[in-house]
Amino acid sequence: MNRPDSAAPQALAPLAQPCELERSLVATILLNALWLVGIPACLFGLLDRGAVLVTGDSMVVTDVSYFLIASLLFASWLCFRPGGRLRSPSRLAESAPELPLVASQIHRLPFPYTSQIYHLLNLKHLEHIHSFSLGNLRVVEVSHLTPTQSGGRLRFKTQLDSPFNVLRLWRRASVDVDLVLHTPYQVELTIPAYANKKIAVLFSVLPQGDREHYLQIQMHSNLGWPPMVLRGILLLAASFTLLEDLPYLRQLSERNLAIAGLGQSSHQSMQLFQRYVDLYGSRLDQLAEFALPPFDLPVRPVTRSWWCSELLQPLILGSIQ
Repeated sequence: MNRPDSAAPQALAPLAQPCELERSLVATILLNALWLVGIPACLFGLLDRGAVLVTGDSMVVTDVSYFLIASLLFASWLCFRPGGRLRSPSRLAESAPELPLVASQIHRLPFPYTSQIYHLLNLKHLEHIHSFSLGNLRVVEVSHLTPTQSGGRLRFKTQLDSPFNVLRLWRRASVDVDLVLHTPYQVELTIPAYANKKIAVLFSVLPQGDREHYLQIQMHSNLGWPPMVLRGILLLAASFTLLEDLPYLRQLSERNLAIAGLGQSSHQSMQLFQRYVDLYGSRLDQLAEFALPPFDLPVRPVTRSWWCSELLQPLILGSIQ
């Protein structure tokens, strides 16, 4: 086992102004986050009005009206959400983790897909780019890469120093995390939780030419939490971390990454990216031609209940386009 060096990351150039697509994406993420937070608020109001109606000595017309208004507001809030309905490419489902699907998102990003791949396979981003959202999580130990035919698996140990870190709700302070490169388009991050449970996040990067890509985030877990609560938490967490990613991805795209050169890094945190370069670095132009439309096929519903599928599908699948 090797301990990664603690050298500080190199300073990056000043950022250019975000493009229109990036600004639209940020606005959509914030609207969806507001929509998710509004669900428990509306539900609380509905339950409060229902309790007043049931516990009252007599049925008052005013109480009935308030309850009906709260019910209409809650139903409307569920139906009229930001973004479109989620569609998922079936060709990418082959690497899905063997865990229940909790939530999924698709984002269109105005950056080359190689920037996203570099970002996902570089362990440093967990400490530096997501230092706020992950509560100053540290990568303290990186093991040797285990190659596979189409990628590889890298195991590393992460440490939560703060006793108030919110991640302690479902994981221990020190755990071994697996980062897996399944294909040139898919990366999986698996985090162990309490009681031998797991959270697995599958990132699918779909090139759309040489300047854009779609990012699909599928969150799988067998945690015993209430499903709707877990979905809401994971969707908000995924949206917030993506907001942290945007400035860094923009910087990477402006630097015009030379993948072959970056792959020569000997840093322990870059082993999986080195494996990616060894396998696919000579045919990046061919990989970028993979332009499967990500909105052509419907996702298999998480629930078979028709009312839950129609009214609560936004919370279940968390479509952010």
